Amino acid sequence: MKHVKWFEEVGTGDVALVGGKNASLGELIRNLREKGVNVPSGFAITADAYKYVIEKAGIREKIKDTLADLDTHDMENLSTRGRKIRELIENAPCPEDLEEEIRMAYREMEQRYGENVDVAVRSSATAEDLPTASFAGQQETYLNVRGEDQLVEKVMECFASLFTDRAISYRVDKGFDHLSVYLSVGVQKMVRSDLASAGVMFSIDPESGFRDAVYITGAYGLGENVVQGTVNPDQFYVFKPTLKEDFRPIVEKKLGAKRKKMVYKETETGTEQKDITIEEQRKFVLSDDEVLTLGRWACIIEDHYGMPMDIEWAKDGITNELFIVQARPETVHSQRDLTGFETYVLEEDRDLLKEEGKLLVEGEAVGHKIGSGEVNVIEDASDIRKFKPGQVLVTKMTDPDWEPIMKVAGAIVADKGGRTCHAAIISRELGIPCVIGTDNGQEILKGVKEVTVDCSEGIGRIYEGKLKYRVDKLTTSNLPRPCTQIMMNAGVPENAFVHGQIPNDGVGLAREEFIINSYVGIHPLALIDYEQLKSRAKEDEKIASVIEKIDERSASYADKVQFFIDNLAMGIGKIAAGFYPNDVIVRLSDFKTNEYANLLGGYLYEPEESNPMIGWRGASRYYDKKFKPAFGLECKAIKKVREEMGLTNVKVMVPFCRTPEEGRNVIKTMNEFGLKQGEEGLEVYVMCEIPSNVILADEFADVFDGFSIGSNDLTQLTLGLDRDSDLVAHLFDERNEAVKRLVKHVIEAAHEHEPRRKIGICGQAPSDFPEFAEFLVECGIDSISLNPDAVISTRLNVAEVEKRIGKCT
Repeated sequence: MKHVKWFEEVGTGDVALVGGKNASLGELIRNLREKGVNVPSGFAITADAYKYVIEKAGIREKIKDTLADLDTHDMENLSTRGRKIRELIENAPCPEDLEEEIRMAYREMEQRYGENVDVAVRSSATAEDLPTASFAGQQETYLNVRGEDQLVEKVMECFASLFTDRAISYRVDKGFDHLSVYLSVGVQKMVRSDLASAGVMFSIDPESGFRDAVYITGAYGLGENVVQGTVNPDQFYVFKPTLKEDFRPIVEKKLGAKRKKMVYKETETGTEQKDITIEEQRKFVLSDDEVLTLGRWACIIEDHYGMPMDIEWAKDGITNELFIVQARPETVHSQRDLTGFETYVLEEDRDLLKEEGKLLVEGEAVGHKIGSGEVNVIEDASDIRKFKPGQVLVTKMTDPDWEPIMKVAGAIVADKGGRTCHAAIISRELGIPCVIGTDNGQEILKGVKEVTVDCSEGIGRIYEGKLKYRVDKLTTSNLPRPCTQIMMNAGVPENAFVHGQIPNDGVGLAREEFIINSYVGIHPLALIDYEQLKSRAKEDEKIASVIEKIDERSASYADKVQFFIDNLAMGIGKIAAGFYPNDVIVRLSDFKTNEYANLLGGYLYEPEESNPMIGWRGASRYYDKKFKPAFGLECKAIKKVREEMGLTNVKVMVPFCRTPEEGRNVIKTMNEFGLKQGEEGLEVYVMCEIPSNVILADEFADVFDGFSIGSNDLTQLTLGLDRDSDLVAHLFDERNEAVKRLVKHVIEAAHEHEPRRKIGICGQAPSDFPEFAEFLVECGIDSISLNPDAVISTRLNVAEVEKRIGKCT
């Protein structure tokens, strides 16, 4: 056949013939099926066929004339010209010989898959799915097409969609000549994901550009809802290096709302939307095994193409098989200069903004920028002419028709969609801050004059008014590498993939309590006692309220204890993945009793103390029979990270350990829960934050593998003051000579011990005071762990000090 090619006949060298999408499908089928990657078959109607239609109809010059006075910044001008050209093509007759070829190919599909086979009809432009330009969603797709007549009709409509308004505008922006871009059409066997689920995945983190993670999104029904942003999908991250070693490193699972699904119409071709029950919404659309299979396929596809990939997947609800239905190059981070990056910093106090009611709404952050401007709420694409450059676009969701205004927006806010939806992909490509999945952003922001859209912390936040922010530009190509390790303090897993790309030597302090607060939010003993509390709830309204909130937070888990273990493990795992293979030292939970009491159900288990800061905290809790079962969940979470996810770069650290004997009790308790010091290289550190840790440093060194100085607690306990008290705050200073003498002494004691013990610092002082960092280097400290924003400046400072004192020469 002259104008039809089966996917098995084409590959990446045939973009000019069958377009980027079809060429990639052929490449996948020909090369990766044997590696286990399932791809539905089909055929391509070539770009030559499109040229043939235009030539036979004699409309090329008419198209050229219509575009002569095109102005893509004038919405009316763009709309009129686009519509006129589409009508020219749609009204053109399909040449008889071409039509017969299309019908013959469909009959062959029927022989393969059955009579009246359901197919997807997708446009595949010759300037589409390129490494430098995605052209995502520029042309049309038609699903559940059946029969020869309907197929021919949809092919002609696909040809016409080369001139949608958004495609015309995008080509102008990217510098493509309209008459030098042609269209092929792909006809592919449908996967019955309307009876199961579908979605999008990237072989790179689309937000941070972190290359060692596969990001997967999914929702019930056909995948168009995820692509278009009609639903907020489930989200998963899989860590590639240990996945390739046959571990199971799912480092994030986030349940999406998934309120609707696109399905086949019951009595005719085409699709329709259906509501999803609450019970279904509370379940993940993929099992862990399926997530891992998709992750492996993403790695195989990326390795074959030699670049990060944007991939669409679907699960067949009849056979329960997974399929890849599209794969294209990722076009944002793969083009980025990796020798430098920008960090956006909001110069206002976020906690204060929240207290004053300036925080209006939250959602998913796309990118890590900050933008501000006048609010313009637009509910329908027909009103996009009302949008002015620099405004903040607020809407329910976007599709490719919105692109002419998206490219001039100061920021974008969308109620619907996940990180792989249209609004996310395009705003990322345009470099515009975007918050998606706000749910009620249109309603809340209606009537608000100006806002600031903040994506800089991994969570999308919209504040009232234009707030001050700065952009820090870092160049990493010529940074010195000091002998002293420059590590980072971490506690927010959402930031791990971004901060891990700042030159560093690992994480000196990963705060477990931060993860428990944000990922779990429930007192561990309330989860252990869930069934018992549930029976008491019938007679106690307060406990009934606790149970209701536990059920809401852990909706996808029947086993509430496993909810704690899995979520803590994923939070730790994501940080460990972001900094792999460097050490990540995880401090075991260091909540005070008043902080534990604030967790859901915490009031049932926590005593009231007059001074929680020096009360029942840290090591003293772990072996206490009242808390020991809860500590066991922490141990199981860390064990899961190291053994199931393969992230053996995780070490643990015991906080507030008052005596060496207490340290031995903690080590013994950890052993009971399967977390054994020395096994698979597991090191156990102790926080040095109590004067006894310094005075008995040699004895603590017999128990632990290393020390990390906590300068905040060490200062308050040395100077005898409560650092939470405003009355004595003026006396709190880590640079006090008494504190410095203790620091110097413990560094010497750690290094003199046989065997020599590693010692670092993870307190606030080196971040705040460069001269304190100099003092630490002069004392010979092994590592300094800092807040992310101080890592580069401290690295430069430390390198200068080492040069001056002749260290490491």
